[in-house]
Amino acid sequence: MEQQRSFGSHTTGTLYLVPTPIGNLGDMTIRAIEILKTVDLIAAEDTRHTQMLLNHFEIKTKTISFHEHNTQMRIPELLAKLANGETIAQVSDAGMPSISDPGKELVRAAIDAGVPVVPLPGANAATTALIASGLPPQPFLFYGFLPRKAGEKNRELEKLA
Repeated sequence: MEQQRSFGSHTTGTLYLVPTPIGNLGDMTIRAIEILKTVDLIAAEDTRHTQMLLNHFEIKTKTISFHEHNTQMRIPELLAKLANGETIAQVSDAGMPSISDPGKELVRAAIDAGVPVVPLPGANAATTALIASGLPPQPFLFYGFLPRKAGEKNRELEKLA
């Protein structure tokens, strides 16, 4: 496994995975704000939603949509920008990119292309709920979203039990 370095010189750009607040703007980290202000582009799950966050923190960086319906179209475009030395931050509407949100495909493509990927720590609904539950934190399994249909959901829960 390659060691990730946040600082240093790169011939390519860098892909930053930036978590966003889950309901409380005060949870946005200073580092996340700085990254969003300094990157060349922000790839956002919903640009309208992200723009409200950016406006709140007076961030002027350009955004581009990156969601489940345009992932395959956007990846080559974003990889080309990264290959040209541009820096990109990926954000979801709330929480950590790629966790039950778009992003894993771009991360995989960036890794395969030798582009540095830098994840920032921050908001994560699963661990926040776990520590507030009073349940033992080990063992802990994060499954993601369950199927919407009752029958499928029940079968999936039975498999997990």
